[in-house]
Amino acid sequence: MISEVPYISDLKTIENSIPDLSSLDGSKILVTGANGLIGSAVVDFLVSYGHGIKVFAATRSEEKFNARFKGSDCTFVKFDFASGVSSDEDFDYIIHTASPANPRLYATEPVETMLVNIDGLNNMIAFSRSHNVKRILYVSSSEVYGRTETYKEFEENDYGFVDIGSPRSCYPSAKRACETLLSSYRTEYGLDFVTVRPGHIFGPTASKADTRASTAFFYDVAEGKNIVMKSAGSQRRSYCYVLDCVSAMITVLINGEAGEAYNISNVDSCCTIRELAEAISSCSGMEVVFENPSDKEKAGYNQMENSVLNAKKLEGLGWKGCFDLKAGVKHTFDSLQKIF
Repeated sequence: MISEVPYISDLKTIENSIPDLSSLDGSKILVTGANGLIGSAVVDFLVSYGHGIKVFAATRSEEKFNARFKGSDCTFVKFDFASGVSSDEDFDYIIHTASPANPRLYATEPVETMLVNIDGLNNMIAFSRSHNVKRILYVSSSEVYGRTETYKEFEENDYGFVDIGSPRSCYPSAKRACETLLSSYRTEYGLDFVTVRPGHIFGPTASKADTRASTAFFYDVAEGKNIVMKSAGSQRRSYCYVLDCVSAMITVLINGEAGEAYNISNVDSCCTIRELAEAISSCSGMEVVFENPSDKEKAGYNQMENSVLNAKKLEGLGWKGCFDLKAGVKHTFDSLQKIF
């Protein structure tokens, strides 16, 4: 587990924002994508909470698992998108975060991006049906909403335009297909699942290899470099500190209505890309500079000008975020700063 003080204390803070958390006591929970930005934070939280929960962290590489979770009270499970989960355990819950959420891959490997998302979920569903899993929580994306002509906050039944002829649509199209696959399994076989649609998540659990703009901003300033923006940064996003995202996910896992989707967005953390960069600049002392993007970089850009999410449905379950933009940025920066 990451040893930085702000992150560790934040794990305890979010316990109070999750209604009925004790209902998970003593359960067995599998988290896929456990080395990722969101998945690793979910594992950290469940281990930190304890209360008899047995945490299983599913990744492709045991070596990377050991590097990330050495000394942590969780168990490695081999997971591959093509073959599924290598385990005979009967888990109570599966939190499926595994997904190639990397803009560089959207541009260079659109075929693999689609197939990994869809095949990985289908294998996970097959496993859950044969192992008596009570519920799957699927992590989708705000990109399923697509583009709209006018600004709006997306509610869960609002859908705009996704250009299915563009390879960059590999990611939102795959996420849409996965949500339909889950709904189809529910109708035909009675599958119990809930879906969350996170906005733009940031935090110290992001890997340096993550090519999302927010991650690059944080790692650059942690290394004493200026923030390099490749656009005016006018797009407005539902940014959210990773542990607010985790508390929202666990809230939906426990209290969400079967078959329903829930936006994850902290109203106190929504801003433009430029405002995020300026917030990081303010706490780090580094500057924001501008450069023209390459054609390759532009090919991976999110096609949505606006991706602000309405979280009233989530808040109706009793959830509220703990970290506004300033706090989330500072805690991320303070944690990453201790790595370098």
